[in-house]
Amino acid sequence: MPAAPSPPAPTGASLPLSRPPAAAQAVPAARPADPLAALADRCVQCGLCLPACPTYGREQVEAESPRGRIALARAWALDTIPATAASDAHLDHCLGCRSCEAVCPAGVEYGRLLVAARSRQRERRPAGWRQRLAEGLAARPRTLAAWLAVYRAAYPLLPAAWRPLPRPPGRVRAATRGAVAPAPQRVALFVGCVADSYEAPLRAALARLCAAVGVELEIVASQGCCGALHEHAGDTATAAALAARNRAAFAGRGQVLTLASGCHDSLRRSLPAGVDAIDALAFLADRAGALRWRRTPQRVALHLPCTQRNVVRSVPALRRLLAAVPGLEVVELDAGLGCCGASGTQMLTEPARAAQYRAPLLEQFERSGAQRVLSANVGCRLHLGNGTEAVVQHPLEFLGECLDDSVA
Repeated sequence: MPAAPSPPAPTGASLPLSRPPAAAQAVPAARPADPLAALADRCVQCGLCLPACPTYGREQVEAESPRGRIALARAWALDTIPATAASDAHLDHCLGCRSCEAVCPAGVEYGRLLVAARSRQRERRPAGWRQRLAEGLAARPRTLAAWLAVYRAAYPLLPAAWRPLPRPPGRVRAATRGAVAPAPQRVALFVGCVADSYEAPLRAALARLCAAVGVELEIVASQGCCGALHEHAGDTATAAALAARNRAAFAGRGQVLTLASGCHDSLRRSLPAGVDAIDALAFLADRAGALRWRRTPQRVALHLPCTQRNVVRSVPALRRLLAAVPGLEVVELDAGLGCCGASGTQMLTEPARAAQYRAPLLEQFERSGAQRVLSANVGCRLHLGNGTEAVVQHPLEFLGECLDDSVA
C-alpha cells in the first residue's frame, strides 16, 4: 500500500516547527564570523602542545591542556555549551606561559585566544577582589609606591600569611634615577609598576653596564604599567588605556629598553611607529665586546621565565653574557617544565596553587649548591623570592656586580 502523502506545509511566520531536511541543515544561516572561534579553528587538535603545558603536566586532565581550553573557548563562542564554574576554573588555571604556542605546528595564536576568552569571561563574571586590587594598584603608580613603602616598613611585624611579596629593597642614591653620564648614545628605559619599588638596585646596575658601553639611560617620568596583568585577566579596556599612556610617554624615542620579560610584549605593542622595545639583555649582548668582567668563581642557578623563552626569546643573549664571566658556573633550573607558577597575579589570587609550581624549582635549587637564583622577569623573582631566603636577582643586577670597573 503506498504511503500517504505528507500534508502541505503551513504558510506564514510560524513555519516551520518540524526539523528541516538534512540537506537544509548542512547549510547554516549566514552570520558574522566570531573572532574567537576563528582563532580556535586554527587548532588541529594534534596534541603536540600537551607535553609542553605545565598545567596538563601536573593535572593530566584534558581540560587543563591548551587544546582542551581551545575547545572550551570555541564552544563558548559558538554557544554550543554553557559556561560553568568548573569550565571557568580550567580557563582560570592557565598560566599564560605560551609554551604551547612555541611548539604548535599550526601556528595557533594561543596568547591572543586566551586574552579574548578571558575578556568574554570577565563580561559575564567579575574578577575577584585580589585581582581587582592588584589591577587598581598597578594602574596608579603613586598609590602603589606608597603602599609598598608602608609594606616595607611593616614587613618585619607582619605574620607570614600577610606577606604576599618579598620585602622591597631600600632606596638607592638618586643619581641612578635618570641619566648617568654624557654618552654618545641615549636610550629610554621602561620601568613599569611594581618594578619601580623593587628594581632600584637593578636599574643602578643597568646604568653602570650601559655607561661601560657608552650609553646613557633616560627614565621617562610619564610612563606607567604596561597593562599585561590587566590584559591577561580580561580587562582589555584598562590595558588599552595604559598602552595609550605609554605610547604618548615614549613618543620620539628611538629605543626603549625593557627589564621584565613579562612586560616586553605588551610594551612593544603599545609603542608608536618607529620606536622599538629591546630587551636590555639583548641590547648589552650586542655590545658585549666593550664589557670587561672580573673573575667570579661562583655557582648560580638560572631560571628562564616562560615569557623570556617563548615570547621575548632573549635566552641566547643571556647565556652569552653569563658565559663571558670568568669562573662563573651556571646551573639551569628546569624542574616542572621550568614554570614557577607566578603567572602575573596568580601568585596573589591563588597562592597555594602557584606555590605547587614553584616547589620543584626551589627543591632543584637547594640541591644544586648554587648561591643565588637569577631570573629575568620581575613577577617570577617576586614569587621565587617569597619561597626562599636565598638572593633572587635579575641577571643584569648580578652582572653589574661582576663588571670590572678597573679596566678603562
